[in-house]
Amino acid sequence: MGPSEDVLTSIEICAGAGGQAIGLHQAGFKHLALVEIDPHAVETLRENIGSLEEWSWERKYCDVISGDVNDFSPVPVDAGRESGVKKIQEYLGKPLARGDLDLLAGGVPCPPFSHAGKQLGKDDERDLFPRILELTDELHPKAVMIENVRGIKDAKFDEYRTYIEARLQGGWAKHPVTGVEEKFDGLGYKVCKWEVLEASDFGVPQLRPRAVLVAIRKDVLRDVEFVWPTATGTPKSAFRALEESMNTRYAPYLEMSGDVARLAEQRLGRWKEMAQQAENRKDFGVAPTLVGGSKKHGGADLGPSRAKAAWANLGVSGVGVANSHDESVKKQSQDRDLFREAGPMLTVEQAAIIQGFPDNWKFSGGKTAQYRQVGNAFPPPVAEAVGKAIAHVLRAAHERDSCKPAPENYLPRQAASARADSVHDRESARA
Repeated sequence: MGPSEDVLTSIEICAGAGGQAIGLHQAGFKHLALVEIDPHAVETLRENIGSLEEWSWERKYCDVISGDVNDFSPVPVDAGRESGVKKIQEYLGKPLARGDLDLLAGGVPCPPFSHAGKQLGKDDERDLFPRILELTDELHPKAVMIENVRGIKDAKFDEYRTYIEARLQGGWAKHPVTGVEEKFDGLGYKVCKWEVLEASDFGVPQLRPRAVLVAIRKDVLRDVEFVWPTATGTPKSAFRALEESMNTRYAPYLEMSGDVARLAEQRLGRWKEMAQQAENRKDFGVAPTLVGGSKKHGGADLGPSRAKAAWANLGVSGVGVANSHDESVKKQSQDRDLFREAGPMLTVEQAAIIQGFPDNWKFSGGKTAQYRQVGNAFPPPVAEAVGKAIAHVLRAAHERDSCKPAPENYLPRQAASARADSVHDRESARA
């Protein structure tokens, strides 16, 4: 099989459990590689791609790569460094080369910029912006999409955001390594600004603002306009999202006789009353932001005190994560999972509903590992909305260019200057 002009290809770094990958897939992109360091998330990606029919293209042509993105080699740079993207060679008929890729995407780690952390930014060892800039230079994709927490838009990161924009599209900025103001030639992209998108605007029953940067190569964009997606309708409440699964969880106990049935009826009724009442509030009863925690901090609960209080107003106990429905019945853990006076705890499956994952997407690892994968994800419906906006530009540009020849050597000095700038990125990424 040879490459098709109808196929839009993507590579995603920091893929996690696949939230962004699912959304981009639904937007029409085909993944060539998904790179992730967490072994449980890697297994989640492999299991779902290996079993779901709608992922049959990726099953044949996508490499799920387990490891540090700093060690990821997407294109062969020299004789001693082969491409880490192997399967796609069967599709392309050759190794992936610079300029072949349509979209490079990544939800780079958020702790360096999160309000819940120390906000060390570029000084945080988990900052992977230098690496995604380096990969942008190596791959030279038609478009780049980077997702992070809203905190990166804070004033304290103005200089760092300006540097990232200058590296992509050119301009003056203070280099984060040297601290010196420099004029960068850029990598040939037009930054379509940083936009903060609220997940609840896209059918996700959760208040989850995320900052998204989209950059499109100037020779691709030209006269085509990138338009950010807008809200798709009235926010979906946590009650409407969770009602069916809550009924399923309580059903075995409602069928019992005596005190257990009465308690189940009472607890389910109280949850419904509180969750429905919340729909009349200003936020339409949408759930607060799920917090996945990290290997260093946080466990399987629904976040800090303010988040737990918000969940309490929805009739949910946020002190932990419940066993799955089947496990709860098997282990008889209903007193912990469902019958608390403070309300039921959410299962991993219900957290995934709140995050916007499709029902057939399953998570690997223990309960805590699964919950962290869900809590740290980029909601698929939001990724889909942005992906469709990018795909529209790429398809429009292709249609335009198929009618008339595109100009050659858009930026003659681009390659040499970009390589010089990327030396700094490589130093930052490996510091």
